[in-house]
Amino acid sequence: MGTGGEGVFMNAKIAAILENTGKVIIGKEDVTKLMLAALLADGHVLLEDVPGTGKTRLARALAKSLGIGFGRVQFTPDMLPADITGLHIYDRQTNAFVLKRGPVFTNILLADEINRATPRTQAGLLECMEERQVTIDGVTQRLEPPFFVVATENPVETAGTFPLPEAQLDRFLMKLSMGLPKREEEIRILDTYGSGDPMDGLEAVVTKEELLAMKREVAQVYVHEAVEGYMVDLAAATRSSSKTVVGVSPRGTLALLRGAKAWAYLQDRTFVIPDDVKAVATAIMAHRLVLSYGQSHYREAVKLVEEICASQEVPTENFGSRE
Repeated sequence: MGTGGEGVFMNAKIAAILENTGKVIIGKEDVTKLMLAALLADGHVLLEDVPGTGKTRLARALAKSLGIGFGRVQFTPDMLPADITGLHIYDRQTNAFVLKRGPVFTNILLADEINRATPRTQAGLLECMEERQVTIDGVTQRLEPPFFVVATENPVETAGTFPLPEAQLDRFLMKLSMGLPKREEEIRILDTYGSGDPMDGLEAVVTKEELLAMKREVAQVYVHEAVEGYMVDLAAATRSSSKTVVGVSPRGTLALLRGAKAWAYLQDRTFVIPDDVKAVATAIMAHRLVLSYGQSHYREAVKLVEEICASQEVPTENFGSRE
């Protein structure tokens, strides 16, 4: 990636993606980078923030920039799993049952306000997210890669919602928050959107084939055994903390590995360093923690992960060496 012609090309494509989404999403490059890292790491993202901060627009802008399919589902309490996955309906002309595909058959699926649906409907996404496949009436169909779920939650209006269980939270590689814009950023938003919607003119800057090639390159990013040990120590520290009932599971440690590799790739490196792990640790680990009584807020989990990252001994090695 910093040494060959193809790697430089891919790095330039990442810069083009960030620049393109920046035309629509003002002042949120860090969140966009983490979202892109999650996609390249073959994960999914849970976006939690108040309405109007750009959650839906970020997912749509990313899909347009990547030139891939986009689908949106507004979750409601009366929604059924078949409303997401699809179902077989009887066709009178052919005298046979045909599959009516649900919105899950896309590349980027926006699951808007996922916690407003019942647990049964929420569970309808689990197989899709984990196995990249859908089983409808006993027939299993593969989902075309890439498949990336961006689920949103509103942390304010919680009446009539169904909180995601820990097992489902664990399926999301990252939990992110858009955050409100700074004063200068909000002025830029007014200037940008005052004369029209920039989303209308947004065009793809990479092809699906180029995106899949980047995902393959991310999988080949090298991780030194000292960095692997560092990630394991961070996970172990969450399990032994007096503030947690349940710490990060081995699945969470694997998520940290994948996220760190993707973040290193975004920095145009072929190997992971501890700073890559720190850059994604909070987004990957905090939502996986079950805190002790009196420590129930997500921001407390974020604070705990930050404290663990600050206190854990950082390895010093030649991280690019395979010897």
